[in-house]
Amino acid sequence: MSPDTMRAAENSVAEDRGYRDSLTKIEPYGIEHIPDVERHGKPRSQFFLWFAAGMNFPIVVLGFSATYFGLPFWAAALAIILAGVTSSAGMGYLSAMGVRLGVPQQMQGRGPLGFIGNLFPVAYVNVFAGIGWAAVTVILGGKAIALLTDIPFWLSSLILMGIQLGVAVIGYNLIHFLQRILSFVLVVGFIFITVVAAANGRVETDFNVAAKGFDGVGGWIIFFGWFFSFIVAWMPFASDYSRYLPNTPGNRRGAGWATMLGNFVTLVWMGILGTLLGTTTTASDSIGALKELMGPWAAVGLGVVALSSFTQNFLNVYGGAISIQTMGVPVKRHTAVVFICIASYLVAQWGQTGFNEGFTAFLNLTAYCIAPYVAVLVCDYLFGGRRTERGLRELFDKSRKFEWGFVAWAAGVVLSSPFWMSSIYTGPIATAFPQMGDLSYYVGAAVAAGVYFATHRRRRLSGLEMLDRTPAAQTL
Repeated sequence: MSPDTMRAAENSVAEDRGYRDSLTKIEPYGIEHIPDVERHGKPRSQFFLWFAAGMNFPIVVLGFSATYFGLPFWAAALAIILAGVTSSAGMGYLSAMGVRLGVPQQMQGRGPLGFIGNLFPVAYVNVFAGIGWAAVTVILGGKAIALLTDIPFWLSSLILMGIQLGVAVIGYNLIHFLQRILSFVLVVGFIFITVVAAANGRVETDFNVAAKGFDGVGGWIIFFGWFFSFIVAWMPFASDYSRYLPNTPGNRRGAGWATMLGNFVTLVWMGILGTLLGTTTTASDSIGALKELMGPWAAVGLGVVALSSFTQNFLNVYGGAISIQTMGVPVKRHTAVVFICIASYLVAQWGQTGFNEGFTAFLNLTAYCIAPYVAVLVCDYLFGGRRTERGLRELFDKSRKFEWGFVAWAAGVVLSSPFWMSSIYTGPIATAFPQMGDLSYYVGAAVAAGVYFATHRRRRLSGLEMLDRTPAAQTL
């Protein structure tokens, strides 16, 4: 047995476990590399998965905030469209990486960061984000059900979480199947909501300088950043839902385009819908605004919101479980799902009040750490020799504690912190120049990429031999 194989504490190529396209069998794979015999599905599945996940009320909540910044409709729509194009393109590329490498996105981080180095972004960004995002969606869906039925929030949110737990335990195939069905159901519901909103609403054409958060161009940049960061927050999970596709050039291209389109369409649609809601009601929160705007059709609107909470939380809970396994916790994937669900439910009970402010603060802080992480992953995939058999095996080698990619990620987070703009913490540069808006994501990604290129050919921190990065070695 070679030294490389002996160092691998986990199996980089799992055996055939007969999963295939079964909808009832509990998914037997977690963070392992998916063997060729288990590869199945079509690239279009990525469109339905992300389209359904995007048809969700958290994006509407972001659009609702346009009134806070005093943005006219055209300015808000421009920010949403530009954010959708740029962030969705990134998601598409990461999805294609999953087809080629056959492992979850977070496992790919072990390559450039090392096993221990990868724990830091995974522990905060992914486990915390998985729990937090699941709680956010449960709060919205639970409140909608509570308004519809008058049952207490603790019970409505428990019902939602119970269903989501069951689906996430069964896993990948069932999630894709239900996302495809829910895409068709929700598109009808949200078309109805959009028509009512357009009929009853008004379009603001001028900036509202009296708005509480008005800051000219700076407010527009922050608003753009919130939509950009919404998709960025999904990036550590993109490969999780494409890694079973057969590894062919056509599937890689198809998965990339399908993922991009699914994210873009719904981000723009839901964001603009939220902008309409914010300018047409007197309610102080998005759920109340929806109920007020829908009038006698409020039950339909609230029902759609409750149903849409499933499409996003299937992914939140599943991805959070993958995060726990990526950290090296010795549990089965379905056991990790139970932990994520319990934790999310408790967070939802604690955070159900003051939701809007906490949501945007949470979104920002998560994306500040994810942007440099994704930059390192993409650089490693393109230039770090990750597309080789040895590069794949390294992802499962726990003896590589830290690598230079961790330094690049940490530098991106630390050096972007002066630009952070959040209700929890605002950096000195953002405080001094608020008119520039929130530049943290772009600074963090640029710094991380720069440090990666400055260090990736240096002697490895782990002391192990460097990978062959020549084009001939790209064999996967």
